[in-house]
Amino acid sequence: MKFKRQRSQEVGVDLTPLIDVVFLLLIFFMVSTTFTRESHLQIELPEASGEPAQASEVKQIDVVINAEGQYTLNDRTLVNNRRETLERGVRELAEGNNSLPFIITADARTPHEFVVRAMDVAGRLGFAKLSITTEREAESQ
Repeated sequence: MKFKRQRSQEVGVDLTPLIDVVFLLLIFFMVSTTFTRESHLQIELPEASGEPAQASEVKQIDVVINAEGQYTLNDRTLVNNRRETLERGVRELAEGNNSLPFIITADARTPHEFVVRAMDVAGRLGFAKLSITTEREAESQ
């Protein structure tokens, strides 16, 4: 018997899928890599040039925040600076009247977190008359 000899096929590895995977990984790492650039901003707080508001006999809610983030509500210091404590104190002062003026006075060195917390409490309780006090702009000579 005579058997036909099979042709031997060249054995090789197709590199096309491997190259595709490498390019996909390269693109993924290029897109997902973030380059951190640390920069420290030197900022000065803004000054306002308007006239100061006239003191009135109308009841208002004054929130004073010191540099350490301690809250004072209408000259009454709160026991801690948690959101729940601030909200409870404001609720007691407002007595359900959320049309009162809500004034935030913060030290220039107060972390932003504490000012935003006071604004958030005002928003949650429905206060619409929110004011932030500033220093009067220095007169240029």
